[in-house]
Amino acid sequence: MSWLLNLYETYEANLDRVGEIERKHNTQEFTLLPISHTTQNAHIEILVTEDGEFHSARVIDKDDASTLIPCTEESASRAGSKIAPYPLHDKLSYVAGDFVAYGGKIKKEEPFTYYIQQLKDWANSPYAIQKVKSIYTYLSKRQLIKDLVEEKILWLDEEGKLIEKWDKKYESFIGDKPSIFSVVAGGQESAFIRFNVHSSNEILTHVWKDQDMYKSFIQFYNDLLSDNDLCFVTGKSLPSTERHANKIRNAADKAKLISANDTSGFTYRGRFNKSNEVASISYEASQKAHNALKWLINRQGKIVDQRVFLVWENNGQRIPDPTADAYDTFPSSSSVDTKVEKRSFTNQEFANEFAKALDGYRNKLSSKANVNILIVDSATTGRLAVLYYRNMDKELYLNRLIKWHSTCVWMHRYRKNNNNEYVEFLGAPSSKDIAFAAYGPKASDKIVKGLMERMLPCVIDDRNIPLDIVRSALLRASNPVSMERWEWEKTLSVACSLINKREGYRVTLDTKNNDRDYLFGRLLAIADVLERQALGREETRASNAIRYMNSFSKHPARTWKTIQDSLQPYQARLGTKANYLSSLIDEVASRIKIEDFNNRSLSGKYLLGFYSQRHELYQKKDKKVSNEGVTN
Repeated sequence: MSWLLNLYETYEANLDRVGEIERKHNTQEFTLLPISHTTQNAHIEILVTEDGEFHSARVIDKDDASTLIPCTEESASRAGSKIAPYPLHDKLSYVAGDFVAYGGKIKKEEPFTYYIQQLKDWANSPYAIQKVKSIYTYLSKRQLIKDLVEEKILWLDEEGKLIEKWDKKYESFIGDKPSIFSVVAGGQESAFIRFNVHSSNEILTHVWKDQDMYKSFIQFYNDLLSDNDLCFVTGKSLPSTERHANKIRNAADKAKLISANDTSGFTYRGRFNKSNEVASISYEASQKAHNALKWLINRQGKIVDQRVFLVWENNGQRIPDPTADAYDTFPSSSSVDTKVEKRSFTNQEFANEFAKALDGYRNKLSSKANVNILIVDSATTGRLAVLYYRNMDKELYLNRLIKWHSTCVWMHRYRKNNNNEYVEFLGAPSSKDIAFAAYGPKASDKIVKGLMERMLPCVIDDRNIPLDIVRSALLRASNPVSMERWEWEKTLSVACSLINKREGYRVTLDTKNNDRDYLFGRLLAIADVLERQALGREETRASNAIRYMNSFSKHPARTWKTIQDSLQPYQARLGTKANYLSSLIDEVASRIKIEDFNNRSLSGKYLLGFYSQRHELYQKKDKKVSNEGVTN
């Protein structure tokens, strides 16, 4: 129950944010829901006066459809033909007293009877505010559809019945297709109605955003709850529930994390007689925990193919994401390498710089703060499972991030800043970029989410990266002709990060490293830079070193002879300008032992030597070599 308890405590720590409207980057609104409330997409908004008279109505745009509505246990989990009205806003068949008179179809009993009785109880309770009474007064007149037809919101056929589905034959007496048929997926009968109250004296808060409305229903509904039992989450004796929330990942999500309706299956049969003997959870704890989870997912969760990756701290402070790259993890957009690059880079130096960058997060968290990591996904439409959960001390978590970004580290240049310019940054790549490097940019979401889950223990538990992932990225990075230049450069730097995690090399060129594979990689880089220098800025074709890279990784000695033979025309073209690079080839090749100069395939270390040597040459201003060609 630890994840439920931490979600419950998160809700308790953020009570001041309940009902507060927040926006995502795409302007979609979300909020920390009050208990006994949920969200629903509404299609029609009806405005009534404080005296309970019809004022006006409109069809709601899709961007404004999300509505916070009160709900009961029964209505939150209603399905099929079951009659379980929402307390205030609901479908047309529930809120319209004249629904049957206008041809509305009902299977058994009329839902309006149950709806209006429940609303009456609320309106007559000591907790009801004027808005509830105004809406009840209007709806009890049973003329909602009549008013909507006169307002030209709903439309009738020749027989005076609600049009089930729009057809071109109605254009003869209606005209163009009314907007209601564009926002409702089914017929007009399935339209969801929300209510608002109009005042001529003052501007009233929208009903679905009114804190007093929330409190009114919560107090009313709490008096209806009974059957106290021991809550396994809070340890208190409180009214229990067997109906738990859905719509966890989005408004259309039907999957539940907790469910006990399989009385004839094998969920608990043979061990317990009743579901509450397995675990009893109070209504309050269930509501607060699920609402906190919904809020956190909207606020900072990552969703890949409906799998949720969530990291949070109970007090609501922002926490660095373990699946993000170093560029996103730093509090500012500036990269750390500006200071480190001038020195002889080591992992420890970068770890120190990274630790300083994380101090902003560290200082905001309380001394007792814990970090929660949660992964949830659904195998079926109705069941949501917790695939992974960890609760960690904040210091341990941040130290693991520092170690991850300072060991799985390399120089990357595939991110853009606010000016849409490519920037270099040091650190680990994101889990999603690792997936694309290993399996290609067209990898399915199923593959990506699976890899992201496998990489999480590598970050927060300091485990080794699975060999199949490293091997796949190495093979793709060794085959540059199979992809676009930008894609290969990104794949190369990500692959170097993964290999460096296992090898522990420096990012800057290690001129004292005499490892055979590292030296072969350096030779390949020098050959590439020399040919690019000879070709100049105008020529964009791949060099022979790049073209033969895949073969070189498998048969280095044999392929190097082919590459070196192809370099001779370019060395002749450059003349004395090629002296430095030619002598560098001789110097690096001379350090390879005779017995190691063979066709044994190269390990991933050759990529580290290739990348570091090439980067070093491109940065040498005194030799006037750039990655564009010759610099005059």
